[in-house]
This record gives sequence, structure tokens and C-alpha cells, in this order.
Amino acid sequence: MAEIGEIKIDSDYRKFIWVACADCGKPKWTVLLHGKPQSPRCRRCAPKHRSSGYYKRGQDNPSWIRGWKINKNGYKEILIQPDDFFYPMAKRDGYVLEHRLVVAKALGRSLHRWEIVHHKGIRYPKGSIENKQDNRYPENLQLVSDDRHNQISILESRIAYLEKQNKELRSENRRLKDAK
Repeated sequence: MAEIGEIKIDSDYRKFIWVACADCGKPKWTVLLHGKPQSPRCRRCAPKHRSSGYYKRGQDNPSWIRGWKINKNGYKEILIQPDDFFYPMAKRDGYVLEHRLVVAKALGRSLHRWEIVHHKGIRYPKGSIENKQDNRYPENLQLVSDDRHNQISILESRIAYLEKQNKELRSENRRLKDAK
């Protein structure tokens, strides 16, 4: 068994120190940073001690950057506070999709869960990250119901397919005329 204060180095050359939890005294290994243990408390005691920056939300958190983030689908999400009028639209983490927030503010009401904000894709290609972050209302955003959104998506994909086919046929006609 290790003794309090014992230091070990792992295969990645990180230093670890055997320390006792500052609250309950339970011993544990923790990373040694700049000669000090990274976390003085065990996992059970850490949430009880909320003065550490890790548990602070919003601007109080030392990792705070700007109040927005880009999600895995490329859409911008804005952090809103619980006292905000549009907070009912937020997810559990307090973020709301920016394009939904823009339309809600333009309408002066919170959007319902079943209401969908559709990106028209006028300035940028459909599905591109630029289009997903182009949140101009009403130029590029449109509020629709779920069934209407499906119709729009089907029609847009059909139009894109027909335009591609038309382009191919025109180039084939040019080649045939040039072959004569």
C-alpha cells in the first residue's frame, strides 16, 4: 500500500501523488501539477465543495469563453440565463439553438418544441456549415411545422436532382453537337 505523499510516474511521464481527501480523508491517486495535487478531494466530496471553478456555470466558470458554442451538427448554440424570457426554449444545459432564438425574438414569443426553423439555403449551399450558421430572418429562416418541413426537404432534394440531371443533359447535347 502506498504512503501519503508518495509520487509515481506513469508510462506517459505524468506524475501522480498519493493524497488523502481534504474532506473525508480517503486516500487516492491524483495528478501532480506544479508540485501540488490537481484535486484535493475525492469524487464523492468534490461536488459538495462547489467553490472550485469546475462547478461554476456561465461567466463565473474559469473556462468561460464567450457564451456560445458550435454543436456536433454545425449549428450555433447560445447560452441563456434562467431569468431570460426565452429560457423555456433552452435544453437542460441552458443552451438554445441560435436560429430558433432569432425567430422567437422576431415573433416575440417562445417557440414550441414541434415548431421547426428551416434554413432556406439561399446564400450558401444546403447542408453546409455556412448555411447552418446563416441566421438571417426572414431571408434565410422560415418557421414551419414538422410535416411541412418534410415536404420542403423532399421538394428541395428533388429540385437539386433535376437540376443536376438537366446540367448533365445539356453537356451531353453540346458534346453531340460538337461531334457532328
